[in-house]
Amino acid sequence: MTDADTPAPTTRVPFWDNARFAAIVLVVLGHAVQRLTYDSDAAEALYLLVYAFHMPLFALVAGYFSSSAEPTRRRMARVFTDLIAPYAIFETLWTLTQFFVTGRTNLDPAQPSWTLWFLLALALFRVTLPFLALLRAPLVWAVAISVVAGYLPSIDSTFSISRFLGLLPFFTLGWWLREHDVTERFGLLAVRPVRVRVLAAGVLVGAGALAFAFVDTWREVRLGTWFFFVDAYADLDAPQWWAGAVRLAIIALALVLMTAFLLLIPRRETRWTPLGRYTMYVYLLHTFVLYPFRQSGVLRGLEPMWLWIPVVVLASVAIAVVLSSRPVRRVFRPLVEPRMPWLFRDRVLGAGRGSP
Repeated sequence: MTDADTPAPTTRVPFWDNARFAAIVLVVLGHAVQRLTYDSDAAEALYLLVYAFHMPLFALVAGYFSSSAEPTRRRMARVFTDLIAPYAIFETLWTLTQFFVTGRTNLDPAQPSWTLWFLLALALFRVTLPFLALLRAPLVWAVAISVVAGYLPSIDSTFSISRFLGLLPFFTLGWWLREHDVTERFGLLAVRPVRVRVLAAGVLVGAGALAFAFVDTWREVRLGTWFFFVDAYADLDAPQWWAGAVRLAIIALALVLMTAFLLLIPRRETRWTPLGRYTMYVYLLHTFVLYPFRQSGVLRGLEPMWLWIPVVVLASVAIAVVLSSRPVRRVFRPLVEPRMPWLFRDRVLGAGRGSP
């Protein structure tokens, strides 16, 4: 969600900021529409479509802007200030929120609250990437690790380990694309013909249609839970030896949907391009905006659903725009982007970008 780990200073490419903002809108939408799924098959289909690829997409983009170079003291300090410190701050805020709302709390930093798991997973991604990059065929290793992890019931959500391992192929793929300059060599950011964009839109619409047509089947097999990359296969009622093939299929599905989604992202500078630089604010703050609506029950029993689903979509866009705006960033910067020079032994964060 940030460029703190980018290998070297480069000119910002509008496409990636556009992709970031579009992806964070999907994150907000996925959480906003969840309560509607109890009363609507259409909402359930939209929810499944979003969850099939939105967090893999964030992992891929994060990997694209990560470095496999030998960790420097400054980069390791940035992992702490950019990810670990915000995690500790917002985990504390969520603990207090739950106490004031429910009167109960369970402060356990090893079990992330709601969306905070991605901060820990991203920290683990960055720390382990230099080691993974030493191996031959790191993409193959990442996929194998993801698939095998699902067979091990001892791997759970503690410190986001299960999601870190499950999403590792997408993060590694993002790094691999940049490491091998794939986007430039094959012109992936070049002008895309209209027929390609129509095909991409057709893929997403077709996936949504299939999600709606077989929504009862997907509920029965708990497909949405598979998309979380949290539970072991046995906990998903799939203890069979072939369960790993299901995860492979889910990885493949996410890659297809991500590709289609990215083909629709504008390459040029847009009015919302600058907002793509501040997705961390949206990610960490949007849950506090949605929490009262989700808990109060106002999102249940809404009719007609053909009206309320578009309203929720538009509201999700509005929330992302507002939370990435300058006034919000100014107020919440100490929480989202804490700077703690007093914490380190020397001025490890005081030097220029990329210095040790």
